[in-house]
Amino acid sequence: MKNTEIAGIFRDIARILEIKGANPFRIRAYERAAQNIERLTEDIQILSTAGRIKEIPGIGEDLSKKIEEFLENGKIKTYEELKKSIPAALLELLKIPSVGPKTVKLLYDKLKIKSISDLEEAIQKNRLEGIFGIKEKTVENILKGIAILKKGKERMPLVQAALTAEEFVNALRKLPEVKKISVAGSLRRKKETVRDIDILIASEHPQPIMDTFIKIPSVKDVLAQGKTKSSVRTRDDVQVDCRIVEEKSFGAALLYFTGSKNFNIKLRQIAIKDGWKLNEYGLFKKNGFLAGRSEEEIFERLGLAYIEPELREDTGEIELAAKSQLPELLNLKDIRGDLHVHSLWSDGNNSIEEISSAAQKLGYSYIAITDHSQGLKVAGGLTLKELKKKKAEIEKLNKKLKNFRILYGTEADIDSKGNMDYKDEVLKEFDVVVAAIHSGFRQSKQQLTRRIVNACRNKYVHIIAHPTGRLWGVREAYDLDMDEIFKVACDTNTHMEINAFGERLDLNSQHCRRAKELGVRLAIGTDSHESSQLGLIRFGVAIARRGWLTSTDVINTLSLEELLKKLKK
Repeated sequence: MKNTEIAGIFRDIARILEIKGANPFRIRAYERAAQNIERLTEDIQILSTAGRIKEIPGIGEDLSKKIEEFLENGKIKTYEELKKSIPAALLELLKIPSVGPKTVKLLYDKLKIKSISDLEEAIQKNRLEGIFGIKEKTVENILKGIAILKKGKERMPLVQAALTAEEFVNALRKLPEVKKISVAGSLRRKKETVRDIDILIASEHPQPIMDTFIKIPSVKDVLAQGKTKSSVRTRDDVQVDCRIVEEKSFGAALLYFTGSKNFNIKLRQIAIKDGWKLNEYGLFKKNGFLAGRSEEEIFERLGLAYIEPELREDTGEIELAAKSQLPELLNLKDIRGDLHVHSLWSDGNNSIEEISSAAQKLGYSYIAITDHSQGLKVAGGLTLKELKKKKAEIEKLNKKLKNFRILYGTEADIDSKGNMDYKDEVLKEFDVVVAAIHSGFRQSKQQLTRRIVNACRNKYVHIIAHPTGRLWGVREAYDLDMDEIFKVACDTNTHMEINAFGERLDLNSQHCRRAKELGVRLAIGTDSHESSQLGLIRFGVAIARRGWLTSTDVINTLSLEELLKKLKK
């Protein structure tokens, strides 16, 4: 999809305008547009074809024309002109998290820093010391930012990988020559980050498939083209590999190319003990073909229950499959509602009524509207006066609804000492209180842990949102004593969130599994800021499944009555 490209261009424009000292409102318009385009769960090309570009929040006449210009020509004239107005090096440096336009301009003017490698060399030689505004802590943060940037270039978030893969799979699936098709690799295992995308196809006529694959609109470069395997790079710099096999071997190939490496090794060892051979072509006894059309028949032959792709990491799942004791993992259909959504009342882009309508279309029984609390002014946090109006609106809407409930909620800020942004007398009025840290990320492990522990001990706090604060490509997870937090959460009936938003996926799957071991129940929230993002819940479910969670481990599988009863304990 071209969403990421357009969002990146708009963000670059905002950065250049900031360097040039442009009107802050104009800068903010591009930043907001970039953010909203990144959050889209639909292909912007499809929106354009349907004449729906202006439905994207923050996209007016001027920006919609720029989007259409890019979709038609592959470039935006304004952007190309702006890039020529500043040294090219500045844009590269601006991609480093925690390095703002003023710092970048200072580095260029004073030291003629023209690249990330120049900056790293300057830091090694202590050349930044003494420059106005740059202190030892600043240098430390720059180095951390460079590390995050490099890591982000190596892998992409699960959501980006999934949306990119869907464009290819949807295009190829329509071909009559395609008998079976599936993604493979770490994307199929739903890892939080993915290096590249693997697509596997069963067909007896590969040529038409390969011809279509290399011409899919988002392809920028063809890296390799063969009869049964080709590789391309998209305009978002994502590598996509397509492999075609015989239908007879599709299951074996899917098993092999899904991985993980350690999982595959252990399966091969099981096969060898029986005197068999397992590879990407099938399961064989000497030269005789035993199985390979489907993964299920291979698992059955090996004496194992079917192992879901999300569990294939060789962390005990094979041993349990041999005893038919694998957990029945959470499914998307088990989810009854979303417990973390923002509306127009704070920094969301849709009204409560619009969000409610979208939630009902998903088959939900409830939705929690958890707008920001008063201290987070940058996100439109609600004053006490505004809370009363919001509550009245929810009550009015609920009177019209049948078999659905809008929950009156908040995402309450946890301050630097672990106190809540609203007093208890205000918090007790909410149906759902989601507590979160939004500042002070550089505090010590002990301080950050204490803040979350204190929030858990507040009897009106139900959920801790995005507990580790990770933002992929922007900020690493902050250092916490997760075991201490989980133990307190268990004791206080506080739930840990799996934040399904693309750049977060926080908690991660390892934390989910550990939380379950320590008796903590979890909640999945999309952190949606517009109704179209409610569909991101599937990625939260994916992380839960990787964390071995079942429907009983997640509270938004409960009915409305069960949920409210659970939250009031």
